[in-house]
Amino acid sequence: MEDIVALCRRRGFVFQSSEIYGGINGFWDYGPLGVLLKKNLKDAWWNDIITCPDDGPDGKPLDMVGLDATIIMNPKVWVASGHVGGFSDPMVDCRECKSRFRADHMDEYPCPLKPSKKAGGFEKCSLTEAREFNLMFETYVGAIRNEDAKAYLRPETAQGIFANFDNVVNTSRVKVPFGIAQIGKAFRNEVTPRNFTFRSREFEQMEIEFFIRPDSAEEWYKFWRDTRYAWWKAIGLAGDNLTLREHDRDELAHYAKEGAGTSDIEYRFPFTAPGFGELEGVAHRTDYDLRQHAEHSGLGDKLKYFDQERNERYFPHVIEPSAGADRGTLAVLCEAYTPTPERKGSKVVMKFHPRLAPIKAAVFPLVNKEGMPEVAEKLYRQLRKKYSIEFDVKQSIGKRYARMDEAGTPYCFTVDGDTLTDNTVTVRDRDTASQDRIAIDKVEAFLAEKIGG
Repeated sequence: MEDIVALCRRRGFVFQSSEIYGGINGFWDYGPLGVLLKKNLKDAWWNDIITCPDDGPDGKPLDMVGLDATIIMNPKVWVASGHVGGFSDPMVDCRECKSRFRADHMDEYPCPLKPSKKAGGFEKCSLTEAREFNLMFETYVGAIRNEDAKAYLRPETAQGIFANFDNVVNTSRVKVPFGIAQIGKAFRNEVTPRNFTFRSREFEQMEIEFFIRPDSAEEWYKFWRDTRYAWWKAIGLAGDNLTLREHDRDELAHYAKEGAGTSDIEYRFPFTAPGFGELEGVAHRTDYDLRQHAEHSGLGDKLKYFDQERNERYFPHVIEPSAGADRGTLAVLCEAYTPTPERKGSKVVMKFHPRLAPIKAAVFPLVNKEGMPEVAEKLYRQLRKKYSIEFDVKQSIGKRYARMDEAGTPYCFTVDGDTLTDNTVTVRDRDTASQDRIAIDKVEAFLAEKIGG
């Protein structure tokens, strides 16, 4: 993991937030390559969920719409959802080192002051009694800072969808079953953020709330569970590091106690190995959230969905696939990281799925003279109209290839002396380092076939 973090810093995938001031724990910035990688992941999710979704288990096209709710909402939203009263972790303080730990994670965070021969090298010190620590960030709306002005940064994006359920139904032509999807930032004041971007205080979610008839919950739960698992495999996490785990009954959240099921799509990160860490959860949330908002808003039955075909009103049940964009990006980085000690030049290749690769191709002149830069630049300008393309004339060709390997660029096209006579270029494959020659006027078609678009 240290090697992956170092590469992320060196190549501009992920930086420590506010690094020049010593950083701030639990916050991370995405650099030039990282922001492209994360955007490609989110774009793939949005395209496959909203723009071009698969058919449902009934063989009919999925009815999906998007939403972008605000980060700060009326604080009554969080009272209704249960976050104000119950969104907390058990916390303990060490009386000796003054550090704060989650009580349920103490085996992972022993006090660093007392050396011991026990496993891990340390033993626990004198601790305070566990007490609950609310994870929501508080803020104030307006000029006066009092209880009436208190608000919260949202700890999840889901409640923005539930609060807008009636608006979406009334302003669009959706009918149950249908889904509302959203990508957005969420904030949790984690006691112990850790493991790079895996557990941060500011993070981004990709969530779906899929509204269904209560009697169809099991069918739709299995559909979304299997569909989401297959999606992660399709974008490059197809090996043994990905698994699907059904929750035991005692693990279920309060809103899923009577549900059809809850499962986690998990990835074996270097810091969880040989175990796994959650990448996405798929849960049957029943009708808990809509009922809570109906009660707390005072709207009651007005928030029920009216089924015209059956001439009845009811609160739809919900299947929720909720994924982390940051955890997804981290999993993609970990899966792509491939040491290549046998290769000349780069000793690491980032084998991203072409759909996610930040840079789709690079165009190089072999040397910065003899008319090669002009030909290469013309090809670069042509390709960048459709793709994210790198153009570089500096350093030896081997060093430029190595840099692109670490950036995860699938193909490099090199203009050399032969190009000037036969109009062909060398195409180098990232994964195999093999080289072939193709006609320069076939490069765009080659990329379209390999990358898409």
